[in-house]
Amino acid sequence: MPRRTATMLASTLMLIALLCAGVFLPVPYAEMSPGPTVNTLGEHGGEPVLQISGHRTYPTDGHLNMTTVRVTSADYRMNLVEAVYGWLAHDDKVVPHDTLYPDGQTEEQSSQENAEEFSQSQESAKVAALKELGIPVTSWVIVSTVVKGSPAQGRLHAGDVIKAVDGTAVKQPSDVAKLVTRHKPGQDVVFTIVPAKDQAAAEKQHRTATATKDVTITTARSHDTGAERAVVGISAGTDHTFPFDIDIKLADVGGPSAGLMFALGIYDKLTPGSLTGGKFVAGTGTIDDDGKVGPIGGVEMKTVGARDQGARYFLTPADNCAAAAKDTPSGLTLVKVGTIHDALAALKDIRSGNTGALPKCTR
Repeated sequence: MPRRTATMLASTLMLIALLCAGVFLPVPYAEMSPGPTVNTLGEHGGEPVLQISGHRTYPTDGHLNMTTVRVTSADYRMNLVEAVYGWLAHDDKVVPHDTLYPDGQTEEQSSQENAEEFSQSQESAKVAALKELGIPVTSWVIVSTVVKGSPAQGRLHAGDVIKAVDGTAVKQPSDVAKLVTRHKPGQDVVFTIVPAKDQAAAEKQHRTATATKDVTITTARSHDTGAERAVVGISAGTDHTFPFDIDIKLADVGGPSAGLMFALGIYDKLTPGSLTGGKFVAGTGTIDDDGKVGPIGGVEMKTVGARDQGARYFLTPADNCAAAAKDTPSGLTLVKVGTIHDALAALKDIRSGNTGALPKCTR
């Protein structure tokens, strides 16, 4: 065989071997890409995204779109060819697998965490919108989770309202740990609670549950990395009683990043006139009960998804502005917001055409 032919054959076989290795060789990366957007003022799956009953609502128009990011699943292992293709694709982003799924998180664990964060974001969106409107919301400190095998298991349950610990009234979740850790491990602590089922029944009837009961729990010694202290094995959180029904109907979405857009959609439906003036506005951002907007992940993917759906303006958390502005999609204006009040002020400028006054994102 001529040397030239042999060299070409060897090179071809080597290339084939490398391609095969690329196809079958897993790499520790995951991929993010633009996901679908949903108009919080419209319908999804044949029903309104926001459903409000028991309070007057008003017609809306335009778009207030929440945005999403598609990610490869926790159990999926990319191969080298897919990783290289993702690195070269302009609208996709390849990141270390542990960035999206830390500590070996499984798909089931990730889905559960995203569902919990999504549920909490809906609650905070309702609270923030109603507070901005001056509509009273009653808040409660509750048992969020009970650790399996802890002293509290079987004694306290998720959703129980914590009224007091050792007779001292509880005003916020942090009060619970402070009061429990006054004890030494092995000592008893008394929780005054409204059982979760009684609280749920009262909320359905828009009334306040008044019947309480005392639950005595013997504390245990902590086993985490912090200072040794007395624990009972619960985490405390906040729940709310709303003066009317607000339901958010959106399946197959997780995480906390739609909070801002849900809050704005609720605000729009509860006020006369149009927040957007018929314009196409999209955005992202977590929101807390006081209306503060927090940063999210994958903002570059979300701006691309919004632009592709027709958005002209994108409400961007202040802490994400620099990253988003590095590669702003053509025709999209990035608007910097830090609170729901900022977002409402920006929407006023957008619907009035006073876009020169908008606080725009810069690098």
